[in-house]
Amino acid sequence: MDDVKIVELYWARSESAIKETEIKYGKYCHAIAFSILHSKPDAEECVNDAYLKAWESIPPHRPSRLATFLGKLTRNISINRYVYEHAQKRHAATEMIFDEMAECIPDPATEAPLSDEIALKSAINGFLSTLTPKTRKIFVQRYWYMRTVREIAFDLHLTESAVKVSLHRTRNEMKLYLKKEGIVI
Repeated sequence: MDDVKIVELYWARSESAIKETEIKYGKYCHAIAFSILHSKPDAEECVNDAYLKAWESIPPHRPSRLATFLGKLTRNISINRYVYEHAQKRHAATEMIFDEMAECIPDPATEAPLSDEIALKSAINGFLSTLTPKTRKIFVQRYWYMRTVREIAFDLHLTESAVKVSLHRTRNEMKLYLKKEGIVI
């Protein structure tokens, strides 16, 4: 079923919307949640929470890209779950990703005004548009989908060293780009 029809099912408040969402985007959402949580039961729970949040959000929202909408819901719910579950203990792989990005972007824990958040989002999107498709894919796979360097290297037929170098250079470029855009880090 295509996305427009699935969104229409949500608008019609048809329970089959969730079923169709699971059929089309279940594996995608599970992959996002699992890459953050590293636990199948926790990932399953977060995906179900994402479906509930989609049910509550559509209507009034009418997402133009359902995959992106669901991915963002799943990612945010999974990160919140991760933070809650690991308040006292640390999961090395995910913490490393957070630490890598801490040098490039402002601390999300600070209470920045919405306009600052929008400016940061716009600047990051602008930066991503300057990257080559391969570099952008490496960067997004690492920092959006939270995949390991090994997974990225395997999928893109690169060495782990090449992925690490690309990520390091891209983070440095992003830091300079954000400074140039007036984003205080």
